[in-house]
Amino acid sequence: MRISDKPKIVVVGGGTGSFTVLSGLKRYPVDLTAVVAMTDSGGSSGVLRDEFGHLPPGDVRQCLIALSPDERPTQTLRDLFSYRFDKGAGLDGHSFGNLFLTALTEITGGADKAIAEAGRILGIVGQVLPVTLTNAQLCARLEDGSEIVGEANIDVRKAGATSSIDYVYLTPQAFAHPPAVQALEEAAAIVIGPGDLYTSLIPNLLVEGVPEAIARSRAKVVFVCNLMTKRGESEGYRASDFVGEVLRYMGPRPHLDYVVLNNAGFPTRLLRRYALQHAHPVESDVEACRQLVRQVVEAPLLAAGTLLRHDAAKLAATIMEIAKKRRAARVYASKATPAP
Repeated sequence: MRISDKPKIVVVGGGTGSFTVLSGLKRYPVDLTAVVAMTDSGGSSGVLRDEFGHLPPGDVRQCLIALSPDERPTQTLRDLFSYRFDKGAGLDGHSFGNLFLTALTEITGGADKAIAEAGRILGIVGQVLPVTLTNAQLCARLEDGSEIVGEANIDVRKAGATSSIDYVYLTPQAFAHPPAVQALEEAAAIVIGPGDLYTSLIPNLLVEGVPEAIARSRAKVVFVCNLMTKRGESEGYRASDFVGEVLRYMGPRPHLDYVVLNNAGFPTRLLRRYALQHAHPVESDVEACRQLVRQVVEAPLLAAGTLLRHDAAKLAATIMEIAKKRRAARVYASKATPAP
């Protein structure tokens, strides 16, 4: 086991949720690792994945940007990685960072090597690790018996819009990237979320070796619950439903030590806008959560702005307070792991 004076914190997820958590935590003296889902199949990532046969770079790119220094000398590089073309034959819609990671993968011969090299170029604080190097597709079985193939088709429902998700799985079966397993086993705290439940968070838990690594770890396992529900994924879900689903996919020894809930009010004008997209605030049913997780932490975590997002600084401060506490007793859920 590596020796370090800094507490090791592993953030599991992908997309804007991981970006927020990492952006806040990098300001603390911690050893940070992002373990990132590799099932994205939409937008620029999906096109590059189809054309080059590589793993999707989008979520990795966001984590690399989140962990890059905020100082002025690196701002141009951050802006460059975030830049998205809005014209040009073959370039329109592509992120420069995605193209850069694709080129690096071609040069280095592997997505893991490309990510490491991009991290070195950006001078990131910590490390970004793909959860798997298996090129797998995310699939969903719906309550009506139909199936959806591809993360993008689950994320933005094009079929079966009125049927709820029964369970999700990967095809082919994916196997954990060994450095990601090591990071989870050595962590002092593992943070899952926030993020789209079935398309950003659970895909990590579907990778063989990840639930087992979390079970072996002595880390405090923290779930950050989403602020809003999402049409086609979590409509009508309360906080306890999110917790229950995460536990469901954590294998035969599922446990979460903490769930973090927002208790700040939402601006009415933003709620009206989100309601047009059938997105509503997640109800904090604290007592039901306590039946699944020993510690429920409530805090005002809403960021000011035109979107309903967690505040990076407030969320990081809450996670650091949890990391300082004594290890909580593990609570094992009885819900069965879904069949593939």
